[in-house]
Amino acid sequence: MTNPLSQVRSTRDTRIDVIRAIALITIFVNHVPGNPFEVLTSKNFGFSDAAEAFVLISGVSAGLAYGLKFRPGARLATALKMWRRVGVLYLAQLGTTMATLGIFSFFALHYGAPELLEKINIGPVMEDTAAALVGIVTFGHQLGYNNILSMYAGVLLLLPALLLIGSRAGLLHMVAASGALWLAAGLFRLGPPNFPNEGVWFLNPLSWQFLFVIGLAATMHVKRGGKLPVHPWMIGTAAAYLVLSLAWVQVPLWGIDTSMGLPSVLTGFDKTYLSGPRLLHVLAAAYLIAVLPQISGLARRPTNNPLAVMGRHALPVFVTGTILSMVAQAWRLVHEPSIATDIAIVAVGIGAHFALAYYIEWYRGLVRGSKSVPAGPEVFMGPPLRPAHHSLPHRAKPEMA
Repeated sequence: MTNPLSQVRSTRDTRIDVIRAIALITIFVNHVPGNPFEVLTSKNFGFSDAAEAFVLISGVSAGLAYGLKFRPGARLATALKMWRRVGVLYLAQLGTTMATLGIFSFFALHYGAPELLEKINIGPVMEDTAAALVGIVTFGHQLGYNNILSMYAGVLLLLPALLLIGSRAGLLHMVAASGALWLAAGLFRLGPPNFPNEGVWFLNPLSWQFLFVIGLAATMHVKRGGKLPVHPWMIGTAAAYLVLSLAWVQVPLWGIDTSMGLPSVLTGFDKTYLSGPRLLHVLAAAYLIAVLPQISGLARRPTNNPLAVMGRHALPVFVTGTILSMVAQAWRLVHEPSIATDIAIVAVGIGAHFALAYYIEWYRGLVRGSKSVPAGPEVFMGPPLRPAHHSLPHRAKPEMA
């Protein structure tokens, strides 16, 4: 008899998992700055980096998990599921933050290197601990390399309102509302405030939600029977933009003023407000992957492919990668790094990503298997059952009580 679970799993689009796994590996490598593999990551070949890819693919996944279920009669339940996920992300963010503080504190104490406590925005925690702790629990104070989950949580908080617009007025109106919010945030420098520092979050959810919603809306459109437009001029324009972006980064051409009097959110390269060139770059790459089967087919792997396995368990793998990258950063700050040690750090870190993913896969399979085993008579540990008295026919039998 065919296992229905295997049937469900076989229909999963592994391209999402594979691309997400590649983004996770890339984020880990970039979070250990200075290692020799960093020059091979996507940020060296265009305006956007793995963070944009991760958010876009998260929007695609949200379209499958929440977007198609957000309909009359199920809106509240779907919104509560999203906000429950926000709670999980909140705890994960606090966990990685406290782990990072503990890691850098340990290395500072063990190696007599107090300067470590001034790195990656730890300084305010040491200078004004009470205020910084308030900032940490309210996401107002975020450590360096520990700011993706908080942004993702902020986006999910906004998502029910945007989906409500989409369900009542259509997907185009939802994307338009999201784009208007992105533009307003960039023009007026709006965003969740930092505390106790000045400014807004490094990855501003009011800006990054636009990329997330584009991925979500495209997925919902396709799942409802629509198709992405495929025209030679669109493919050529997207490819040309990627080539221009590559040349811009590699030459480099950062000194050229391209503003033409327009606001920086449209012409700059700011990551906080997800400026236009960064946004267009990740969308151009995603468009080519989606419409060219020669490219998208490369990511269509079997469900047991290592990358597909990793991508299925993105959150625990991401949290583990963040903690390992903080250990690697602190270690490199108190030791003289070498090519050999950097290769070992990256290899061990990526190996841990795969090991954790396979452990979760094995554990969940074990749990599913145990639930499918019927309980035998030897499981009952109570006293022997007595037959019911004939004068009480209306009482439930003991085994049914």
